[in-house]
Amino acid sequence: MAPPRGKRRSQDDFATRFRVWRASAGIQPAEFARTPEPRSIGSAGIGRQICDGKLRVGGKQLRITDGPWDHGPMALPAEADRHGFMWLDDLAAVGTKRARELACTWLVQWLDRYATGRGAGWRPHVAGRRLVRWVHHGTMLLDGMTPVQSVRFRRSLAVHVAYLARHWRNAPPGLPTFAALCGVIEGGLALNAMERRVRPGIVALEKLCAEGIAEDGSIASRNPEDLLDLFELLVWCDMAMVDAGLVAQPGHRAAIMRIAPLLRALRQADGALARFHGGNRGVEGRLDSALAAARARGISKELLSMGYARLARGRATVILDGASPPTGPFAATAHASPLAFEMTVGRRPLVVNCGSGTTFGADWLKAARATPAHSALTPDGASAGQLKLARRNRIVLMAGADDVRVEPDPDRGPAALSAAHNAFGRTHGLIHVRRLDLGDDGAVLTGEDRLTSITEAERAQFDRILRQRGSKGIGFTIRFHLHPDVTSSINEDGLSVSLMLKSGELWQFQHASNARISLDPSVYLEKTRPKPTPTRQIVLEAAAQDYGTTIRWSFSRLQSDRGQTRDFYRDDMSIT
Repeated sequence: MAPPRGKRRSQDDFATRFRVWRASAGIQPAEFARTPEPRSIGSAGIGRQICDGKLRVGGKQLRITDGPWDHGPMALPAEADRHGFMWLDDLAAVGTKRARELACTWLVQWLDRYATGRGAGWRPHVAGRRLVRWVHHGTMLLDGMTPVQSVRFRRSLAVHVAYLARHWRNAPPGLPTFAALCGVIEGGLALNAMERRVRPGIVALEKLCAEGIAEDGSIASRNPEDLLDLFELLVWCDMAMVDAGLVAQPGHRAAIMRIAPLLRALRQADGALARFHGGNRGVEGRLDSALAAARARGISKELLSMGYARLARGRATVILDGASPPTGPFAATAHASPLAFEMTVGRRPLVVNCGSGTTFGADWLKAARATPAHSALTPDGASAGQLKLARRNRIVLMAGADDVRVEPDPDRGPAALSAAHNAFGRTHGLIHVRRLDLGDDGAVLTGEDRLTSITEAERAQFDRILRQRGSKGIGFTIRFHLHPDVTSSINEDGLSVSLMLKSGELWQFQHASNARISLDPSVYLEKTRPKPTPTRQIVLEAAAQDYGTTIRWSFSRLQSDRGQTRDFYRDDMSIT
């Protein structure tokens, strides 16, 4: 029989304090081996909110009066955000005296309360993230400290390295393990007299790269932002080794070389990441900075990069989810998004998915994972997968599309594809087929969505539902979520929608079918924004009444871009 939850937590806290105490035995304050460099990039927009006393952690916004530590215990995701110190990146991006003072004050408060191993911040992956941020912003932090505070800070840095060198293996699998281990390496190399603890970590990272990163550079979560997080950690460790006069293990460098072309394939025209399976766009300049530091060239030439297909012509990119959702432990973060796509024109997103609700609470998180929150097709408003409560209060995606296929369509054009998935085969007897063609110059995206019954079992299921529905058929909806900066209005013909990008560029959506078109409310979820942002979605509604129903549609630019105003900034809160 397991001990009560409160007693188990007390036992875990005692064990953690003991581990930190043991790791700190004999540890002296460590000097930086060289001047720290702020390699991680934050959002100035979020940093200004923090300066105004608003800190978002785990989907909740804390109102800060004295410090973030005055709030009581929180859920683990919130504690990871709070104790991971990644908000240091945002304060550093602001760069004002007020931001620097807050960063230093909150760090000293943390040392007062938690340096001995108390609190939820000593989980290895959280401690690893915290250590990396302390190292990156070491100069800013030390400049605001008294000599006594400086000694405490430098000793805690050394304790972190010693603790993580012993316990990084206790981190959850995947990105958290990399975060803990890379904290050992980068933190240890940044400090004097830590080489004994770093060298085993360098060898372990070689093995971890082989086990956790596929031959094509992909990771099991299929989350593009997770891949960028991992890539940054590997690049930072590589840079730290170069600074220390060491050479990265071959497997470490090989992993960087595998991931870089993949990230470029997941990069939209505006420099942001495609937003799938819980990933966000990424702070302005973060992806480009990591790719430049990696010293790795090229873009993936494969049809699918980590399960995503990319079409790029002219100034436009389209990225489509062309694989089954993640399974196993990553089913808890997977989205039901087969054949959903995002489209970006120049520096302006046009068609998007609603995004990740991770930073806006459990309700938004669950809603964002369902198919209607994506630019995709759904029959009867259904989701291409069921979200069910599992052990440890995890909500996992089950019974999704287990057969997703994508093929190039050269007969249609140089940037064309055909894709299909079977998520609705068992429930409705229907296979969804989506064809996309970006055209020769990226000025027109032509699409075709088809619902079809192919096998005898599918047709039998379709017929059973049709007998129940009668002449109404099986209703289905195609959604195209628009970025909040897109101004939209339905034209007088009732068949098309006028779309104006923030740059002033005009586009038009139109369809050739008997579907009903409407502009409905939608929401845009992005962690660089303080709250969910209202936006709109183009919705096509129709009904499938036989074994094959097709809807054709297109997005087309209404004028040449010759003489148009050029965008210099991506949509990001750091730009005001």
